Amino acid sequence: MHAVKILGEYYFSQLLGKPIYDAGNCRIGWVKDMAVRWDGVSPVVVGLKYARKLPQLIPVRFIAGCDEKGIRLNITFDAKHTVPLLEKEIYISKWLLDKQIIDLQGSKLVRVNDITLSWISQAGESAMVLVAVDTGIRGLFRRLGLEFLFKRFENKLLGLQYMKPLEKRTSNLQLNRDKQQFEKLHPADIADLIEEIDYRHRADFIDNLDDQQAIDALAEMDLDTQVEIIEQLDTERASDLLEDLPPDEAADILGELSDEKSEELLQAMETDDAEEVRELMQYEEDTAGALMTTEFIGFSSLLTADQAINRLRKLAPAAETIYYLFITDEAEHLQGVLSLRELIVASPEATLGELMNTKVVTVQPDDDHAKVADVFRKYGLLAVPVVDDEQVMQGIITVDDILYILIPERTRSDGYAWFNITQWAGRGH
Repeated sequence: MHAVKILGEYYFSQLLGKPIYDAGNCRIGWVKDMAVRWDGVSPVVVGLKYARKLPQLIPVRFIAGCDEKGIRLNITFDAKHTVPLLEKEIYISKWLLDKQIIDLQGSKLVRVNDITLSWISQAGESAMVLVAVDTGIRGLFRRLGLEFLFKRFENKLLGLQYMKPLEKRTSNLQLNRDKQQFEKLHPADIADLIEEIDYRHRADFIDNLDDQQAIDALAEMDLDTQVEIIEQLDTERASDLLEDLPPDEAADILGELSDEKSEELLQAMETDDAEEVRELMQYEEDTAGALMTTEFIGFSSLLTADQAINRLRKLAPAAETIYYLFITDEAEHLQGVLSLRELIVASPEATLGELMNTKVVTVQPDDDHAKVADVFRKYGLLAVPVVDDEQVMQGIITVDDILYILIPERTRSDGYAWFNITQWAGRGH
């Protein structure tokens, strides 16, 4: 086995713009870019772009050396030595620099500010390979010729062997271990990452997540981003995600789409899920009905505390919240409510009918947001049941839903307002 010899190590920014001399010491151009082929572990340089207006490349095999003075060739240059850029080849400056990469450790998007290259020799043959990307501030200012001001900063290098080859020239870079590492991130962090990505690539990103990750992340996004992504996904994928979102969120998204698109997605959804969403979409935008979700658990007053806990274990994953147990009869008339804390500390043999509070604070579907907010504020609740005139349960409104109404995005930086509202919301614990 032949040993690999390193002939030189470079930053791409240090080579870009360097003059190119042939064997006769004639300057034939400058390094305008480098073309690479990425069909293995790391991208390999295949040629130099030496003139801005010429698409031709000087093959890398003609490079004799590189130093601070420029790049030297081992031939007397002639245009017949050049080759065109092939379909599977990409330019470093045009299609790799400034690409976005997800820094999973920091749960943020970073950009490729520079790239390291190694010129190697093995068994008498030489090659120039891309080794790592630099995502740090030092790499950015190296490109601007100001690295001397930032030498106290470390280079933040990420090996290209950990990245997938670009699927197409306009794609973002992806780590080979994305899916496994995403499991360690909170859905809100994934949502933040997606919202930072160029809007044209957000749907592709969601499409590469598994179903549960996609649903959890989508639920954490603002409505505009949700709508944008659903519009870009194919009908089958979009309808699958809408089925698994809380019905009130699915209704909000569909309500922002065109009637034609909304109906197309509803037709593709499971009948029961679509029917739930259709019912919610009938309510006026500023009403309790539009805020509520139909995902709640109703319990019989005849159940014992022990039976209720066992039932709760099975049904909780499908519920919006389990802080409260709503006691209903067979016709879903609301009879009482019980907090999870009260259930846990109760005697296992006690029935829910004996434990429940019969004076339940409720709102009606047509109540406006101001009234709903006042109920939450006055009683410090985490969820409020929505009932009709006959006291039949229609759904519940959770505190997070009303907080989004009370605190628009532009005011969430107001720490005082946020503290006061979350303070009263937390009393329901």
